Amino acid sequence: MNDRIQRLFPQFDGASQALVGRAYEVALAALSGKTRENGRPFIEHPENVALIAADEIGLPAECAAAVFLHEAMRMGPSTPSTPSTGSGTVVNAGAGVNARTGVALEGFPEDVRTMVEGLNKIATIRPKDTRLEAENYKKLIVQYSTDPRVTVLKIADRLEVMRNLGIFPKSSRENKILETLMLYIPLAHQLGLYNIKREMEDIYFRHTEPVEYRAITNKLKATERDRERLMMEFIQPLKKELSDEGIKYKLKIRTKAAYSIWTKMRKQKVPFEGVFDVFAIRFIIDCEPDPKVEKDLCWKVFSHVTKEYEQDTSRLRDWITNPKPNGYESLHITVKNRRGAYIEVQIRTRRMDEEAENGQAAHWSYKGVRHEEQMDKWLTSVRYALEHPSDGSPEDLPQPPSKEIFVFTPTGELRILSAGATVLDFAFNIHTGLGVRCVGGRVNGKAVSIREKLKTGDVVEIMSGKNQKPSPDWLSFVVTSKARSRIKRELDEEEYKKAAAGRELLARRLKNWKLELPDDMVTEYLKKRKFPTQNSFYAAVADAEVDMADIKTFIQEHDKQAALAVDAAREAEAARIEARAGDWETGTVGSDDILVLNAKDLRNLDYKMAKCCHPVFGDDVFGFVTRTEGIKIHRISCPNAARLISAYPYRIQKVRWADTPSGGSFQGTLKVVTGIEPSVIGRITEVVGSFKASLRSFNVAENGRGGTYEITMRVSVPSNMELDKVISQIKNLKHVVKVTRV
Repeated sequence: MNDRIQRLFPQFDGASQALVGRAYEVALAALSGKTRENGRPFIEHPENVALIAADEIGLPAECAAAVFLHEAMRMGPSTPSTPSTGSGTVVNAGAGVNARTGVALEGFPEDVRTMVEGLNKIATIRPKDTRLEAENYKKLIVQYSTDPRVTVLKIADRLEVMRNLGIFPKSSRENKILETLMLYIPLAHQLGLYNIKREMEDIYFRHTEPVEYRAITNKLKATERDRERLMMEFIQPLKKELSDEGIKYKLKIRTKAAYSIWTKMRKQKVPFEGVFDVFAIRFIIDCEPDPKVEKDLCWKVFSHVTKEYEQDTSRLRDWITNPKPNGYESLHITVKNRRGAYIEVQIRTRRMDEEAENGQAAHWSYKGVRHEEQMDKWLTSVRYALEHPSDGSPEDLPQPPSKEIFVFTPTGELRILSAGATVLDFAFNIHTGLGVRCVGGRVNGKAVSIREKLKTGDVVEIMSGKNQKPSPDWLSFVVTSKARSRIKRELDEEEYKKAAAGRELLARRLKNWKLELPDDMVTEYLKKRKFPTQNSFYAAVADAEVDMADIKTFIQEHDKQAALAVDAAREAEAARIEARAGDWETGTVGSDDILVLNAKDLRNLDYKMAKCCHPVFGDDVFGFVTRTEGIKIHRISCPNAARLISAYPYRIQKVRWADTPSGGSFQGTLKVVTGIEPSVIGRITEVVGSFKASLRSFNVAENGRGGTYEITMRVSVPSNMELDKVISQIKNLKHVVKVTRV
């Protein structure tokens, strides 16, 4: 056994080989008799993964040991006394002994056990079964990777699978290909594992598009000598000039991968020969990191290259003068040599190249890979840990993002919730009907309350009751918007039902008292007793939270003060009429108490325009004497007019407008219904502006069911004639369905 470990991992020292050897023995025993799809011993899979991790990525012995232990726990036989775990079950590797396979981890280092636990958790997730999107699955992998090396080991595992893709059945092979494209290739790119990324891309390409793959790879092979000759021809005339300038540099030569060439051919709709950057040369200038010096040297190299070769100016990208938002700096140009071949040239300094590869402007950051700031920071730290293994332990690295948690139903279906989500949030996420009836749950088999906070990996079962109803207290601990909005809706519906009962109860009492409580008095009562809405008031009546005697006293006091106000108003008017007794003989003032209105005052008697109908100069109006606000002027067509005139005839005051509006202004409210056409809003405002009118407020609500805009607008006008003009012109507009004055 020791001989085999020494042959497989000669780079490890004696202690490291001993650690890997112990893990290998555990795996060999647990996987005894297990085979792969091609009939070969299954132990070959963890061997290959461990070799990729150690040889190609450079991970330490602890990672190789974790690979063997993970496969032993994942694929080992179930113990006779314990059933196999189902989908979504998380095996606690840190406990020392796996409950399903009996594999013991005691004696292995803590970081090895932590990595095994992360790999075991990831292995329980099946994207096909849980209908995961790639981004969500990637986040889940990162959530489970408390040691960042777990993510890298998972990528190594997938590379080994892709290298042996041919041994799998067709259906399984297609699923693995799709997962690799959507998940593992972008993840490898983000971690800076470019060689692995390119290999997985080419394997994907070879299996999914075999004809195109062969065509491109054959062309690359056929043109390999041509590219070498082009490189030599390109750099030869520049060597002397750059040397004479004292410019020190090195070149990086890159041939684009087959998959990248294919994607660019499809995106740009060009043949192989039309991809200009199949062959690229990068100048990396060696100089001090002084911004001015760096910029001058880059432009000097640029001038020598473009002096020697014809430049395609349309493809110049100057990210030195104006760096990208992520800090990326470089000059990109495409030139054509004397043979007519196009070559992409990138010019940057050593500092710029280092930042582009390892800093905030890392290569994956400017290739359009979707990412979030917090996850990017953590993934960047993973890459740094790979490149600087002696700079610290994994515990010193930033932890995975915690904005979301990933939990499962008993059937293994994944649900993604906000961090801090409770059992009740989970219930509403499953179904709103289940949420409103939720009385508790079981988390990993343990009964808990609806307030229990969940964490990634929990398996949650919801318990419900037929008589359960939402409580306002629920809003104090749920965190998801779906749960909050539905709870509020349920509470509003419950309040509405109570309000209907309370309204009916109060109506019976008012009938017995032979009193009335009109809307304006209700509004005043709500304001004094601090009820936010009418529904809350009537619901409180239904719950006996309002003293009926208080309502009765309020109405009686209100009517008493209103009667006193009427008497005072009539006395004041009588005094005014008596003082002008001479006018009665000439008929200037009629005997029916007609008062003259202008836009400013009412012959020293206070009055206000009623807000329920917004009278405008010229409208047919009447006066209503209130208790505290003088006379309210209402339109004859006011919705409250019939009730006021019939219920309080002794408080009605006949009025008329003066001959001219005296320079005043009035506000009228219009409701406009239009088709859903954005341009109609601008045309309506133009109509208002074309008359002696001005907008005071404008609100648009979209009625999706009716397919209309419902516009409410308040307009200031000098008279009803001007308002009628505005209404008439709006009615004539295209797409306008209806215009009404409120």
